[in-house]
Amino acid sequence: MAWDSNRPVPWNRLIREWLIYAAIMSAVFVIFFRGDNVVGAIAGVLVSGPLYLGFGAIMAKFGYQRTRLKGARRGSDATPEPATSSTAASGPDTSRPKPAPTSRTAGGGSRPKSSNRKKR
Repeated sequence: MAWDSNRPVPWNRLIREWLIYAAIMSAVFVIFFRGDNVVGAIAGVLVSGPLYLGFGAIMAKFGYQRTRLKGARRGSDATPEPATSSTAASGPDTSRPKPAPTSRTAGGGSRPKSSNRKKR
């Protein structure tokens, strides 16, 4: 998609996501790097905020919308595409016939007999 300055930037969502990330990563750094330089690690997390917000704003202006977890659970996109062609309207099951069974798909023939049988 092309750049569109009229597209809205979801600032609240971006800030909320980054705050959750910053809280989790700061807790992880405090837990695992107790004796080491925790201040530097947390400073790095804080510096990532403006970078994340800037990159997210640029991507939003290009039209990127990340799928929400709520939509992923339902199995549907956040923005469904309209069905314009007859094949899209009929569904994926009717687009082509089922292939014929082969020897690899349990529908074709019997298995050859094993050659390592014991003879009596």
